[in-house]
Amino acid sequence: MAHRAASLANLDLITLAERLGRRCREHGLSVTAAESCTGGGVASAITAVAGSSDYFETGYVTYSNAAKSRLLGVPESTIAQHGAVSREVVEAMVAGACRESGAGLGVAISGVAGPDGGSPDKPVGTVWLAWGNAEQQQAERLHYPGDRRAVRERAVRDAIVGLIRHIETTHIDAT
Repeated sequence: MAHRAASLANLDLITLAERLGRRCREHGLSVTAAESCTGGGVASAITAVAGSSDYFETGYVTYSNAAKSRLLGVPESTIAQHGAVSREVVEAMVAGACRESGAGLGVAISGVAGPDGGSPDKPVGTVWLAWGNAEQQQAERLHYPGDRRAVRERAVRDAIVGLIRHIETTHIDAT
């Protein structure tokens, strides 16, 4: 796995998106993305690949808390209790995106891209990502150094790498 992780780290974003597409086709999977701080960057990268409509139909940009609740069904109480940048919220986001879109696999991202908005518990550069489907999710908290652009770019890249790893390690398929 370490070798595979190293090999993915050296690939550019379009190459990663192409690899994701191949894995989706091999497994008969459709994917979705629920994005906050990346503002559609994951969907943009995926759809930059010709033929991506075979496995990507819908993405959600839910920048506000109200949009997370309205479009993805994230309970307002979860956001109030844990904050928008939390494990609980990104897991609810990915579950909601998969449920609403019918996709077999999704990714969700919520973070503090900066330059403002950070706190001692969630400084600028803090990003939560979750991968999974309507029933099962796994989340990871990451911290990226750099400016707003760098944080967003790294989060998009790691979201796509995580989708690939999820497919390759769980061997999920549409059936």
